[in-house]
Amino acid sequence: MEYIYAALLLHNAGKDVTEENVTAVLNAAGVAVQDARVKALIAALEDVNIEEAISKAAVAPVAAVAAAAPAAAAPAAEEEAEEESKKEEEEESGMAGLGALFG
Repeated sequence: MEYIYAALLLHNAGKDVTEENVTAVLNAAGVAVQDARVKALIAALEDVNIEEAISKAAVAPVAAVAAAAPAAAAPAAEEEAEEESKKEEEEESGMAGLGALFG
């Protein structure tokens, strides 16, 4: 991830995303740089419009979170219902025990 962050930082600063610049940013951050990973990153970004990729990525998580929210709410409701039924069972069993004392 550090390599991608370095490329995004360079892009945001208006600098060219080159092997030398990415390596310099990573070195400044104290990251042990692997030349092969830097070269692979630069090759992967060669035909990528970073600005366009950022705008698409900014929209995608919002849609994914919105779709996942109802799905996440269902298990929470089920857990609450289970907890309530357990409490009711405990109360009923406790009342039965008290009834035996006075029975």
